[in-house]
Amino acid sequence: AVGTGAPLGTAERYAVHSAVALLTLTTERSRSLHDAESRLGAAVLRMLLDGEAEHAKAVAGDLYGALLEAPFRLIVAEPALAGTEQPQGLALLADAVESAAARAGEALLVVPEEGRLVVLAADGGAAVQASLDHAEALEARRGREATGPEPDELVVGLSAAVAPSGVAAAFKQADQALAVARRRGRPMVEHEDLAAGSVLPLLADEAVRAFADGTLRALREHDEKGRGDLVASLRAWLSRHGQWDAAAADLGVHRHTLRYRMRRVEEILGRSLDDPDVRMELWLALKATSPAA
Repeated sequence: AVGTGAPLGTAERYAVHSAVALLTLTTERSRSLHDAESRLGAAVLRMLLDGEAEHAKAVAGDLYGALLEAPFRLIVAEPALAGTEQPQGLALLADAVESAAARAGEALLVVPEEGRLVVLAADGGAAVQASLDHAEALEARRGREATGPEPDELVVGLSAAVAPSGVAAAFKQADQALAVARRRGRPMVEHEDLAAGSVLPLLADEAVRAFADGTLRALREHDEKGRGDLVASLRAWLSRHGQWDAAAADLGVHRHTLRYRMRRVEEILGRSLDDPDVRMELWLALKATSPAA
């Protein structure tokens, strides 16, 4: 009777009201079920982060249980622009991974958490691939438009594959990858790429450069007054792993001259070059302030 030009009778009006009531009830139940699943997912994630993998499996039951029986990866996403509240970007990513998982029959855990999105997805599965495709599309759009991040864009960090007992480590990995993605202006960074690459690109961070400049300032001021080449000598000595003859040959000086310069470095800095931590910090400072850094 609905949609016809004829007036509705009593029976038809009753049927329409009943249908509306049933649709409203179904919608409310669906919303309540979704909220309950979200709370359960958050509880399972918290247990995993606290190292209670067996309890998490018991609570997850059939809903997430299959996900916790095989290696999975952890995805952390947040708005690319600081201060963005309830961004559309998080909803779009959640929809992308949930749709991909549903089509592939994969279990998936999606937890909104304080303006971020945390996802546990099967390693090598459709949901992980969907997150990679989503980030690739964002990067391609930014490249075409030659602009910075839009309000709906994200930064995403992706952990290595872990077992349930390794979720805390995976969360840290994803968080670190996300921080690097933000610094580099990338939509997504995988932690495995960081571990496989060189640490040198990370030295371009302004905080690292500030630390490096402060560490070497006293030596540079000494050299600028024409009282020796301490910075160059330190670089040569460290690059030769403390081998006096080889480092002295690189500099074209006698090894006793180099020994004297390294003693002056220790005196000026007030630190011992016998300490491996000191040598490491000085080498990183030299690399961070080199023209190629």
